[in-house]
Amino acid sequence: MKKRTYTFHDARLRSLPLRLLNLLGSGAQKAGLRLPDLSAQAVLDEALRRTGLSDTGAADFREALASYTHSAEHDADLNTLGRLAVRNMLVNALANRLQVVDWVKRHPELQRETIHQPWVVVGLPRTGTSLLSILLGLDPECRPLLQWETARPMPPADLAGAGEDVRIAAYAGDVKRLMRLNPTLAAMHPFGSLLAEECTAVFMYALRTIGMETIAFVPGYGEWLARADMKPAYAMHKQVLQALQNALPTERWVLKSPNHLWSLDSLVATYPDARIVWTHRDPGAVVASLASLNNAMQLPFTRRHDPRRVADYWADKLNDGISRASAFDSARPAGWCQHVHYDDLLADPIAAVESIYRSFGATPSPLHRRRMAAWLQKRPQDVAGRHVYDVRDFGWTQAALQQRYRDYRQRYAIRSAF
Repeated sequence: MKKRTYTFHDARLRSLPLRLLNLLGSGAQKAGLRLPDLSAQAVLDEALRRTGLSDTGAADFREALASYTHSAEHDADLNTLGRLAVRNMLVNALANRLQVVDWVKRHPELQRETIHQPWVVVGLPRTGTSLLSILLGLDPECRPLLQWETARPMPPADLAGAGEDVRIAAYAGDVKRLMRLNPTLAAMHPFGSLLAEECTAVFMYALRTIGMETIAFVPGYGEWLARADMKPAYAMHKQVLQALQNALPTERWVLKSPNHLWSLDSLVATYPDARIVWTHRDPGAVVASLASLNNAMQLPFTRRHDPRRVADYWADKLNDGISRASAFDSARPAGWCQHVHYDDLLADPIAAVESIYRSFGATPSPLHRRRMAAWLQKRPQDVAGRHVYDVRDFGWTQAALQQRYRDYRQRYAIRSAF
């Protein structure tokens, strides 16, 4: 059966009740009412009320919250549904923060939990990071962060109840509702309770992540984030790993996120023995996909539809991430991380993993190899449909993209995708 194809245009809001909600909300805004309230204090008050907790930990999140809410109010042109979505995202992030702070405070033994040589896959989106992290996570001694446990991390699931935790089904219900609202996303990004999650989901508890820029167009916050210290986000990240690992032990974590490219200094400072793998692919083949994804994410939540503006913003952001990471790479000794090319990974995934292990003085176990072979034989392809996009959707040309990222491609000997 032929798979359905999706573009970002398919993300337009089609639900009649939600369109009526936006219409009513638009009338209220014209009357001077901005509902729901996106002020920083209102969002924090709701998180405090929902959790019944009061200790927010270090105050560093407050500047991030103020920056984001201001940008959402003044830059994003949110409709009523968008205001609800942004408020819910922020309240959930702060509620998780409150619960993590409370759990760590009540369990001081967590400070002795060592995060030993975690695998950390960095690299731009669409460069094979998901495939590589899945293969690394098939090592019986490793485990990834899971989507359900980053959505509702506390209390940590333990060995006795992890398989039947009610939060797994609750998150699956959340995903089902999201897919009904925006089925386009299923073809663009993998969603599922038991699928690996990116580190951005945990950085959200500190309100410092590019992931918060995907739901709404918030360039003001993006400018703040580019200057912000990421150490508070990594400190929170480590506390979460310690709590989860204490309850459900693992020898090694498998982590991934493009967000790390912007903050490799903080990553290395937090996890100095991390096994870091940087995946590479022609950005010209990546940036249009990411531009399409972010347009699809934001389209149901805004009254303004300007695909070129969103696309250009993310093209600039990727360029900044590449520049920062390349500068950090230049200042580090050879071998501090391993570089993997997308084409090589796809040509022979198991050989690529074996090469990565060797570079860190290790060898995949026979069981790990068998698991990788079994997964590769049965892995799904375009189950939810196929994401299609074109550079011309955003007023770009392939030649211009090749020129823009030429230095990066030459530095890392990346094959042109065009």
